[in-house]
Amino acid sequence: MSQVNNHKPRVMLLFGGRSSEHPVSCVTAAGVLEAIDRDKYEVVPVGITREGAWTLVDQDVTSWSLANSKKPEVTAGNEVLRLTGEPGSHELLASDAAHAVRSLGDIDLVFPLLHGPFGEDGSLQGMLEMVDVPYVGSGIAASAIGMDKHFMKVVFEAAGFAVGPYVVIHDKQWERDQDACLESVNGLEYPLFVKPARAGSSVGISRVDTPDGLVAAIEAARIHDPKVIVEAGIVGREIECGVLEGRGSLPPRASMPGEIVVDNAGHTFYDFDAKYVDGAAAQLSCPAVLDAAATEEVRRLAADAFDAVNAEGLSRVDFFYTPEGKWIINEINTMPGFTPSSMYPHMWSKTGLGYAELIDELIHLGLNRKTGLR
Repeated sequence: MSQVNNHKPRVMLLFGGRSSEHPVSCVTAAGVLEAIDRDKYEVVPVGITREGAWTLVDQDVTSWSLANSKKPEVTAGNEVLRLTGEPGSHELLASDAAHAVRSLGDIDLVFPLLHGPFGEDGSLQGMLEMVDVPYVGSGIAASAIGMDKHFMKVVFEAAGFAVGPYVVIHDKQWERDQDACLESVNGLEYPLFVKPARAGSSVGISRVDTPDGLVAAIEAARIHDPKVIVEAGIVGREIECGVLEGRGSLPPRASMPGEIVVDNAGHTFYDFDAKYVDGAAAQLSCPAVLDAAATEEVRRLAADAFDAVNAEGLSRVDFFYTPEGKWIINEINTMPGFTPSSMYPHMWSKTGLGYAELIDELIHLGLNRKTGLR
């Protein structure tokens, strides 16, 4: 669908969701609700409860911020929303407890502000493709690959990227033989980082410095995902780069790189609190202090990683830059943190594209991209 109509496009901001990153999604929505250009777009904010119900929610940004460190939450309303699913229809319907149905009008674009499974992993994207509703961001396959740290590494290795050592522990393997799983990790050098394979925002991640902490870390990760990935710690600087899809057939655009420096006195790595609660826990430096050649190299690698998974819309690509000058890819995030203070918007701001302009560009890309195979 092209943005050529005389009416203001109706943009559904979809946030909350069923994953453990529900509060982060709400905080992202607060940022977008405050910055989106109301002169250009009619905004329809829709929250998804942890149980999966869609509901029309308050547009007041303070309802969704981390005010007083309280994590925001979408709760069920008096009506449940759904897209009709009828061919050619983008109508949003609301039904109450008595099953009375009313129309909320057509939706021109869905802007998913969802992090984690059931939103960022291709599930929602598949549903929107089925009902032919345009949306912001990557499609089904790229979203699924970007969500799963295991398959992501497989794809990046196949594309020629350097990937750090890791071991994957599947649910049935752990249930069947924990000793064998622990034995498989013995070849990795400590410290190790134990992660849910399909989660983000550092939820469920533990740093393990000695073998005696490994079982507890795996069990902590399994709370969020039965599939666990164990990665060897890599000595190097944490450098990130934002990528934005090119218009039309143009190649993807890469931001200036940024660097995260964590206050090791309070946080041993860039965990949830360091990202969203403790504002003094980490410094976000952009542009990262790199020489010109290294800066151009990481921007090129980030754009190549975006293409390697066939990403669309936006992504943040994270690397380790070793003392030997080697770039090791850590991950791609197809729906990165998108609060005004998050690294992705911050890097684009330092590259010359402000937060509101970035939102506008993503909406433009979504409106001008067809659904279906592409």
